[in-house]
Amino acid sequence: MLKLYNYFRSSAAYRVRIALNLKGLPYEYCAVHLTRDGGEQLGAAYRAISPDAVVPTLQDGDAFIQQSLAICEYLDELHPEPPLLPGSALDRAHVRALALTIACEIHPLNNLRVLKYLKHSVGASEDAKTAWYQHWVEQGLASVEAMLARSGKAGRHCLGDLPTLADLCLVPQIFNAQRFDCRLDHVPQVMRIYEHCMALDAFANAAPARQPDAE
Repeated sequence: MLKLYNYFRSSAAYRVRIALNLKGLPYEYCAVHLTRDGGEQLGAAYRAISPDAVVPTLQDGDAFIQQSLAICEYLDELHPEPPLLPGSALDRAHVRALALTIACEIHPLNNLRVLKYLKHSVGASEDAKTAWYQHWVEQGLASVEAMLARSGKAGRHCLGDLPTLADLCLVPQIFNAQRFDCRLDHVPQVMRIYEHCMALDAFANAAPARQPDAE
């Protein structure tokens, strides 16, 4: 059976949980607590699995696969139904661009280790840390909204009416945006897609509150 090393509130792990649910793939949930005892991901046991000490890591037999988008595409290649990427090269590029805008432009600026560095090494106050978070998330989601509007290809999902890799990235980012009280009234299409996704079992069952390590 597949093993997923993850943390209930990790955006990147959330993406992979959605992918596994959409494809109906059973997996063993291996919790790695990112804040307990200074962070379990920093210990020798997990570093042997993930040298960069981040989640998620997918174990498939003797293989360990890192980085959420690489994991999702790996699962898509092994289990192509339902597909996470569309059929045409242009649509695949569009979906990947949306996914990467979230995973590479928004998320790295507001993940846990960046926020901890701002607070403990830079000396940012709690208010300053929150303002940093809100600025980059709100600006980044505005870019996603504009990309969706320009393409004219969104339906119930980011591309048409079936979930893709873009939706797998969008939903966890909105969860985090809501958690940090980000402004979201400027991205109505993003929120419409998010709300539709969360009405689907594959997305709802991957939500942080439903995971065995949820606090």
